[in-house]
Amino acid sequence: MLIHDLIYRGAPDDLAIVDHERRFTYKELQLAVKACRDRLAASGVHQGDRVGIFTRNSAEFIFAYMGITSLGAIAVPLNFQLSNREIAYIIKDAGIQLLLTYQPLNLVDALAQLRCQLRVVQYDIRSIGKAKPGIEEAPELSEFFSADNPCQIIYTSGTTGNPKGAVISHHNLLFNVGQIAYMGCKPGHKALCVLPMYHCYGLTCAVFYTLSVGAAIVILDSFTPRTTISTIREEGVTDLYLVPSICSLLTKLGTPEDMKSVRLVVSAGTTLPLKIQQDFTEKFGLDISEAYGLSETSPIVTMTPLGKTKVGSCGPVVPDLQWKLVNDQGEEVPRGELGELVVKGENVMLGYWNLPDVTYDAMRGGWFHTGDVARADEDGYIYIVDRIKDMIISMGENVYPREVEEVIYQFPGVHEAAVIGIEDKLRGQAGACFYSVHPGASVNIRELKHYLQNNLALYKIPREFHIMEKLPRTSTGKIAKKEILAEFQAGKIV
Repeated sequence: MLIHDLIYRGAPDDLAIVDHERRFTYKELQLAVKACRDRLAASGVHQGDRVGIFTRNSAEFIFAYMGITSLGAIAVPLNFQLSNREIAYIIKDAGIQLLLTYQPLNLVDALAQLRCQLRVVQYDIRSIGKAKPGIEEAPELSEFFSADNPCQIIYTSGTTGNPKGAVISHHNLLFNVGQIAYMGCKPGHKALCVLPMYHCYGLTCAVFYTLSVGAAIVILDSFTPRTTISTIREEGVTDLYLVPSICSLLTKLGTPEDMKSVRLVVSAGTTLPLKIQQDFTEKFGLDISEAYGLSETSPIVTMTPLGKTKVGSCGPVVPDLQWKLVNDQGEEVPRGELGELVVKGENVMLGYWNLPDVTYDAMRGGWFHTGDVARADEDGYIYIVDRIKDMIISMGENVYPREVEEVIYQFPGVHEAAVIGIEDKLRGQAGACFYSVHPGASVNIRELKHYLQNNLALYKIPREFHIMEKLPRTSTGKIAKKEILAEFQAGKIV
């Protein structure tokens, strides 16, 4: 089986996609993908070619993705919020010569600055799923490539250096879809796809998993609270794949009546603060199943089964994925102790595009090293503590920002919080807390410090506190700590 075969999993007349006012049955989806495949083949796309997709969430994204992969080509979804320079880097790195886009991009100067000689053809994605008279029907090519062939390259966010392209095969994706089958989606269910399709979490869970069981995808091209809430209510959405910031906004603006059709809420993309989880559950009577994953793992590594949540945990590791927690020497640590989470399984990427040395390092010892510090309880539930790179070393003591942030979130008035390591001449590093408050609220820093002293070791308490109107976030909902630190170092935050 190959990834584009998922479009045949639903009954022909069953609803496959809702895109605002447009509706597509599975039969109409299949015809649209065929039209896309024909157009791409006529444009000269061959097996192994990399084809970029630059668009907001839409039915056409799905048509394009499935059409590309059905030719044995490789889909490269691009973040539509990237600058021309960032887009040009990915085009050069992946060798993209055809870009499906919802708006024309002027990339000439950006490509020239990178000394990229590629001639990039841009194709309007809005017409990609419509049959065009005179185009020859593309032959079925699936017999000429296998599930082990690459089908997508997902570029990591590039928090350090240039982004890396994680190469994912058909089998990687389909195996991961099977690993989360216990979440219970079935025909008749509707999954909301409001998270960007260029991101692996939204793509695998809201699109591929939903198609795999013959259910329907309800697409929103961006998140606005009131539109999202009305869509959930009016479409009778059953499955929500969200990030914590969206969960928080739904809690503030939604009503229990708005969420009465919902059976499943999954939060991933970044760690879920306990306060957000508690407030959501209290208001709607719905548990949030937290999940954790990475681009390199297709992406799901852990996902909490429905109705089996544990406070603070992102759930057990999905079936058929080996895992362990290791120390700096690569030795496994006992349950309950902190270690880096490493995994091995068939959902783990083929490697990084054109980066054999980086791939070797990430996969050393035959295990993929996630770069995340975690602990596991006696039931195998995983608790992500922090990114290794985010850890603050103060006076020789390890400080994990997430632990400190969880306590700060519990303080009345605090809306968002990020603890970031800054230079300290005495301690080497110290924590700085950047926070925002709820509308109409205020925070007394002296009282907050006293609260932290009662709940944390003294060396964990941030040295500085800086209020911000709003904390910047990445396109996937994570607080953009790198951006905050850069503004702070430039003297823009006082």
